Amino acid sequence: MAKDKQAGPATLTRDEPAKKVVAAPTVAPKITSTRSTAEPVRVAAALPFGRQNYVLMLAGIGIILAGFFIMSLDKEEFGFGFLGLTLGPIVVMGGFVLEFFAILARPKE
Repeated sequence: MAKDKQAGPATLTRDEPAKKVVAAPTVAPKITSTRSTAEPVRVAAALPFGRQNYVLMLAGIGIILAGFFIMSLDKEEFGFGFLGLTLGPIVVMGGFVLEFFAILARPKE
């Protein structure tokens, strides 16, 4: 028998019994409002991105698609020409860089 293995069944033991936690009753805070009950309350959901972020994301997707289209225009065999090996990939990488900045840009308030 290996030295690192224990003889007998592996069981978990607990030295002391688990303490029961009694939840304290919560009291709802008193809500005071100056609005009438007829008006619906509008809660503005904070969006993680602003309009500028979405415009930059769409522009980045367009640039990525344009880069793939440029790569498809290459007339050399297997796309081994200038368009397929140099210009197209540079345009695609530019689109991904724009996507990176679109995600990290702080929305204007």
